[in-house]
Amino acid sequence: MSDKIYDLLVLGGGPAGISAALYAKRGNVDVAIIDTSTLGGQPVNYLEIENYLGFDTIEGWELAEKFEHHLDKFNVPKFMMEEIQSVDLVSDIKTIKTLKGEYKARTVIIATGASAAKLGIKGEIEHIGKGVSYCAVCDGAFYKDKTVAVVGGGNAAVEEGAYLTKFAKKVYIIHRRDELRADKIVQERAFKNDKIEFVFDTVPLEINSNEQGCVGNLKIQNVKTKKIEDLAVDGVFPYIGFTPNVKDFSGQIMQDERGFIKVDEQMRTSTMGVFAAGDVRITPLRQVITAVSDGAVAGISAVKYIEELKMAAVQAK
Repeated sequence: MSDKIYDLLVLGGGPAGISAALYAKRGNVDVAIIDTSTLGGQPVNYLEIENYLGFDTIEGWELAEKFEHHLDKFNVPKFMMEEIQSVDLVSDIKTIKTLKGEYKARTVIIATGASAAKLGIKGEIEHIGKGVSYCAVCDGAFYKDKTVAVVGGGNAAVEEGAYLTKFAKKVYIIHRRDELRADKIVQERAFKNDKIEFVFDTVPLEINSNEQGCVGNLKIQNVKTKKIEDLAVDGVFPYIGFTPNVKDFSGQIMQDERGFIKVDEQMRTSTMGVFAAGDVRITPLRQVITAVSDGAVAGISAVKYIEELKMAAVQAK
């Protein structure tokens, strides 16, 4: 096991983490990235991105690939597919233990992002991989000429619903309110798509199986009339928001009631030497461009903090 102590460890290899590592490296900081998955983060799951500055439209995987190529120019070590066992953020030297090893650093930036929120209804967990999916780009092709339901009313729900019409013969978009939250341009495209049917003022209650044990039926209820119906579908795609990936940090930093990390304008958390950036923090907007911006601020803030540590160590001698 290495005794090396990094200046900075970035937890998370999505847009925020990559940006933070890049800015830190440019600040002459010894930095590495640790991620439980592959590099790229959420953009890898998006078919197209239309609102990232500088690109009229770009596929999600392509943008993530460009991020990685940029990072590689600075030779930042990347420890990917590392399952985290424990995290110590409160000690002066922070420690990240994974199944593959132990990593130490003077400073940590948490950029672990957020995962798709679960519906929390009966039958959801049992049917994951059997008709319940949280990634239309990943699994859409399995629903050729089938009927699927998308739950949600934001950009992700409407855009991914439209994407699913490339394969499915019918896509229901189920939303609990009487109007969508998606951007107007996204709504307009969806309303013109004759494969999409909107089901407003409605919530899902239960997911039931067909004879093969896969999704065959979605029980829904109108929130105004209270009428309950059965919707015959082959797949259910929830897009109702995100929950922060923070299970390894809880109790060591201040979080809100949903678990999102509290930070100040410099991305500093309540714990000395620990910063947070991107979708994992409390923020009014969770987009690739805001994650990259967060990462830049966190990276620069971490550099300043490390410089202060080194200066204090010199003065103490």
